Amino acid sequence: MSSADAKQPIRTLVTGASGFTGRYLVDNLLGRGHTVIETVAGRNEPETPTRLRLDITSPDACRRVIETARPDYIVHLAAISFVGHNDPLDFYRVNVIGTLNLLEACAAVGHTPRKLLIASSANVYGNVTSDAIDETFPVTPVNHYAASKAAMETMVRTWFDRLPILIVRPFNYTGRGQTSNFLVPKIVEHFARREPAIELGNIDVARDFSDVRYVVSAYEALLDSEAAAETVNVCTGTPYTLREILSAASDLTGHELEIQINPAFVRQTDVKMLVGSPAKLRTLVPKVETIPFMDTLRWMLAA
Repeated sequence: MSSADAKQPIRTLVTGASGFTGRYLVDNLLGRGHTVIETVAGRNEPETPTRLRLDITSPDACRRVIETARPDYIVHLAAISFVGHNDPLDFYRVNVIGTLNLLEACAAVGHTPRKLLIASSANVYGNVTSDAIDETFPVTPVNHYAASKAAMETMVRTWFDRLPILIVRPFNYTGRGQTSNFLVPKIVEHFARREPAIELGNIDVARDFSDVRYVVSAYEALLDSEAAAETVNVCTGTPYTLREILSAASDLTGHELEIQINPAFVRQTDVKMLVGSPAKLRTLVPKVETIPFMDTLRWMLAA
């Protein structure tokens, strides 16, 4: 093996690379010297050696991408993730069948990457009242998004003996660049624009909010770790209610918002308290530091 071969950069394929999480992860991986191959969904997107078009619902398209890229690592982020998405079947086409297509493509072209990191969601736990949900909790999804992720996980586990796969279950996370149909960016935008009022649903729901920069650091560390054939929560273990976030944003900006509760925003299936146990994550990747949520909020408000 020549010294030139020894220095081959690590090739990492990221699906959903242009999404909120993907953009942060790609920047991090590039910063570490990886060659990142991004997949893009648009039919008219021009292709380059590091940008490949991929319709994840097409087995042929998945095979072509795996054959072309032959990546050392695969991080599968592509998904329909907005719970209010209007066509329920899309959740299953993309989140379940799309993931299966990717795994079958690896088998079909005879390519085994060093690690496949597949993003699920803490939504699979459903309406569990606990302040420390760990990976042994039963999966009880309450909407199509969560049900599709739970089905995806069940399918993926049947591949654990064939491919080195790690399933991550991120709890809520946020940061600069997240769209305002998510709660924290919506709150931040209202404060940034100094709006007089905001319409929200139940402001007493508690969530374990992480910073997107912490989440992608955890993903990277897990790629490097020995862990495989595992499911891992990605969370901080610290709950915040929307009421606390509103109060903190008010303190940070000196602006008061009138909070109007819109009954249309109060979902019957709203999970009251969703807080994860990061114990397993900390065992697997002890060096990854959490980012205090107030720092995240400050960072977002300063954008």
